[in-house]
Amino acid sequence: MNIVILAAGQGKRMHSNLPKVLHPVAGKALAQHVIDTARTLQPEKLIVVHGHGGAVVQSTLAADDILWAEQAQQLGTGHAVAQAIPLLSAAPQTLVLYGDVPLTSAATLQRLLQAGKDALSILTVDLACPTGYGRIVRDELGHVQRIVEEKDATAEEKAVREVNTGIMVIPTARLADWLGNLKNNNAQGEYYLTDIVALAVDEGLPVRTAQPEGEWEVLGVNSKVQLAELERQHQRNIADGLLLAGVRLADPARIDVRGTLRHGRDVAIDVGCVFEGAVDLADAVEVGPYCVLKNVKVGAGTRIAAFCHFEDAIIGPDGVLGPYARLRPGTELGPEVHIGNFVEVKKSMIGAQSKANHLAYIGDAEIGQRVNVGAGTITCNYDGANKFKTIIEDDVFIGSDTQLVAPVTVGRGATLGAGTTLTKNAPPDALTVSRAKQLTLTGWQRPQKVKK
Repeated sequence: MNIVILAAGQGKRMHSNLPKVLHPVAGKALAQHVIDTARTLQPEKLIVVHGHGGAVVQSTLAADDILWAEQAQQLGTGHAVAQAIPLLSAAPQTLVLYGDVPLTSAATLQRLLQAGKDALSILTVDLACPTGYGRIVRDELGHVQRIVEEKDATAEEKAVREVNTGIMVIPTARLADWLGNLKNNNAQGEYYLTDIVALAVDEGLPVRTAQPEGEWEVLGVNSKVQLAELERQHQRNIADGLLLAGVRLADPARIDVRGTLRHGRDVAIDVGCVFEGAVDLADAVEVGPYCVLKNVKVGAGTRIAAFCHFEDAIIGPDGVLGPYARLRPGTELGPEVHIGNFVEVKKSMIGAQSKANHLAYIGDAEIGQRVNVGAGTITCNYDGANKFKTIIEDDVFIGSDTQLVAPVTVGRGATLGAGTTLTKNAPPDALTVSRAKQLTLTGWQRPQKVKK
């Protein structure tokens, strides 16, 4: 089949310089959701009709399997589909989707395709409040006769609750002729794609309908209000899926998944957490409130306290992290590692059972097993132009407020005294101390405030 995605609208009510179809839901552009779903149907041709902000839309959504058609003037949905006709294959069916309707499921589209194998088929939905939508007009036998837009509908037609979603499967062989016969003598002065329904009926072609599992599948976006509502609906759908799969969510209304979240058994997630990219939580992982995890893999049994930010990191099993810990890209933690409050780790490997519990910065480092990093310790990895590596071998104890000026190596079993500034390698199994001589000045008086 062919799939045509209409993505040419300006979206004036969005009050934004960003084309409407590029506004995000769950961290991904509205139109990208539609494209990803379309790909699961394996179309012969996948065509996106662009218009407003076309260059930005093309550069953002560009892919080898997408063909582009331009709608230079927005003259209606029928006119938009007509721009794609030169790119269509001879496949019997053409499915029309919309770049601002992101949550339609592949299963729903499959049902619509089955309904339209030898007919024109329309995805419809029954709404308690159908205001603003085109109504499905049927005859006394229940056969679809036409679709009437809200602005052109009579009072009787406006009472109809079954509405058109805009999503259709159209016989490709008839599409060009039908679009060529469209008129724009309506309240909008546009060429409506929906008018092909009456043309199909006049030719005696069956018009069939299918409906989605949920109303949310066909919700579109025309304003920031609707965008926010769609985001919450989508996130609630994700949360319900996690709950059904056994994840314990403190509040399913307060979680955001902006990518994929894989999980094992007995995973617990507190409120306000954001998961971006690809996140993998193994069995019995606990994530505290208001954490942000992006492209992170977390080993079984690890506990993450509140307000942690992790990105592009691998965390081993049975770790204890946070609160207020930060793992930056390239971090790899072994089993039973402790990373405490206000500790930042960047592009470093930390071995099993090592600990950095307080106020430390570890960057471009390789740390062995059973190492204790004291409070206030930093690796001085940057000289203003280049990065250098710090190596800390197994069983090292680093005293508080130590600076390790890279490149430098601390030998196995070494101890660094508190306040040390290490500029040369520290030998194994020895105490290394680097401090200025301590002085006591007698007779010194603390400054006092001068009374005004």
